[in-house]
Amino acid sequence: MAQPRITLESGNTYHIWTHANGNDNLFRCKDNYRYFLERYQHHVHPVVETFAYCLMPNHLHLMVRVRKEDEILEFIRKKKNKPNLQGLADLGGLENRIVSQQFSNLFNSYTKSINKKYDRKGSLFIPNFRRKLIDSDEYFVRLIAYIHNNPVHHGFVKTPNNWPFSSWHSYLFDKTTNISKQEALKWFGTKKNFSVIHNQLNQEKMRALFEG
Repeated sequence: MAQPRITLESGNTYHIWTHANGNDNLFRCKDNYRYFLERYQHHVHPVVETFAYCLMPNHLHLMVRVRKEDEILEFIRKKKNKPNLQGLADLGGLENRIVSQQFSNLFNSYTKSINKKYDRKGSLFIPNFRRKLIDSDEYFVRLIAYIHNNPVHHGFVKTPNNWPFSSWHSYLFDKTTNISKQEALKWFGTKKNFSVIHNQLNQEKMRALFEG
């Protein structure tokens, strides 16, 4: 029996991941990765805070927290194509539908661009993106390390530092970023612990935990 779909609720943190549909790759060149992140900023950033991401050729991982109700309401009010929601005083449980729709908008807009660029047709992503609630400090820390180590686990690079399409680099360098790294680094305690935990991660064990 299929398990009930986890709802995306304000204030909760989730591991979100999805894969390419069939044998296609999601990303074929550097420009594809950059364009996806631009679309992510446009569609998804207004409704979630992002703590980690990793884009792989045929799949991706995200760690996000759904924004507060008032932030999502403000976003809705600014959307010209949602006039029937202008008078809402609260979300009343609509945040799951809104956040899910923004992810769908991201995947659909990216798919249309890739289909046009490479003269392909049909869906690019599997029908439903996966999600798992993350509800403890230990999980917060381990998930960030798990996401950053994904390219290592799949044999693309030797260390997270060698994979350019993840939030790992946002944590290492003092530059402007939309990653909520200051809060996340507090969970690790020190930057030394940040590196130690990344180096000691048992990827197979964490996969069972975060994708099970």
